[in-house]
Amino acid sequence: MTHFTPHQLAFLQTQRVGRLATATSASAPHVIPVCYACDGASLYIALDAKPKRVAPERLRRIRNILENPRVALVIDRYSDDWSQLAYLLIQGTAALVQPDAAEHSRAVILLRQRYVQYLAMPIEQQPVIAIRPATVVEWPNPDSGKPASSAGAL
Repeated sequence: MTHFTPHQLAFLQTQRVGRLATATSASAPHVIPVCYACDGASLYIALDAKPKRVAPERLRRIRNILENPRVALVIDRYSDDWSQLAYLLIQGTAALVQPDAAEHSRAVILLRQRYVQYLAMPIEQQPVIAIRPATVVEWPNPDSGKPASSAGAL
């Protein structure tokens, strides 16, 4: 498992949404926007209470993770001033953390601290997706020698 740099952690804290990519065992891709929290080593995604047509374990992203735990998460910053563009591409494995696990309780606390909307949702009753990063690609890469303004640096 890879660890985030302080620079990457700061970027993760300032962005509010990411795009989670999963795939079936037959490699059919599925990408959705997600809210996330990070404890410095893993990223967590709640299965929240928005109206859904199926039970959480029937959600495509959950079925995909159970079939194929390899995932990617893109956290990006867009601006019409392209010198300000930045992203992290986090590739790793995902697992479901069940409500009876200590890690689940920590994840719920982090998610509720980050998103006030989760305070009114019973996210503690559902599994949480945990992403364990294997690689992190940062753009622009601070070691690339590419000049970037302090606002444009990741």
